[in-house]
Amino acid sequence: MSIWRIWAITVNVFREVIRDRILYVIGFFALLMIVALRLLPDLAASQEAKIAVDFGLAAINILGILVAIFIGTGLIHKEIDKKTILVLIPKPISRIEFILGKHLGLSGVMAVLLAAMTLIYMGLLSFNKISYPVMPIILAVVYLFLQISLIVAVAILFGVFTSPLLAMLLSFGIYLMGNYSRDLVEAGKMSKNSQFESFAQALYIILPDLSRLDLKNDAVYGILPPINTLLINGFYGLIYTFLLLSIATLIFSRRQF
Repeated sequence: MSIWRIWAITVNVFREVIRDRILYVIGFFALLMIVALRLLPDLAASQEAKIAVDFGLAAINILGILVAIFIGTGLIHKEIDKKTILVLIPKPISRIEFILGKHLGLSGVMAVLLAAMTLIYMGLLSFNKISYPVMPIILAVVYLFLQISLIVAVAILFGVFTSPLLAMLLSFGIYLMGNYSRDLVEAGKMSKNSQFESFAQALYIILPDLSRLDLKNDAVYGILPPINTLLINGFYGLIYTFLLLSIATLIFSRRQF
């Protein structure tokens, strides 16, 4: 495995996605925040700061996930559809290098997108003289990046063996279920049905627990989680992403073009 070949694919994906009008998302986010901050004083003056912080982080989260899924599910399929995969694979590029390069390239775009939206978000809050907890917000965005990077891996995994539309639906399903997997376990315990409880526990083990990487509520109240919790959850996100990419590589290596 060559770092330089992975880097070449990463740079190529980064440039390609940036050219695909991805930066328009930043403009849309800025407009959304301006309108929201205009309306907030009329909606809840006493809770304006918390609502503004919560809304901004939620908007960054939703836009980031949408971009990751819509683009990630088509990264591999586009190469197959355009037959460019026939040119790339015979070259000295292994399939794991191809998958890693695609993932790192899109993750790099997402890092730029999240950084830009966060700067706009914090800048508008400062301009409107709304107080906000700086470090908790930055930490929430960093862990949001880990969550989005994991979802990019999910999107690439489904994009390897299904159509883009089905891959999108499956990726959204994993995202939604991953956010509520803990609630599903609790529901299984409350149901007092051993079969449903076992099923819920199995789903919790298989599905990613995305709530581990969701620090929005902590940021709204200015809370910094314990360092050991942050390290464990961050490591969990990285390991799960690695496993998903490994499975995607295994499936991709068995495909014939």
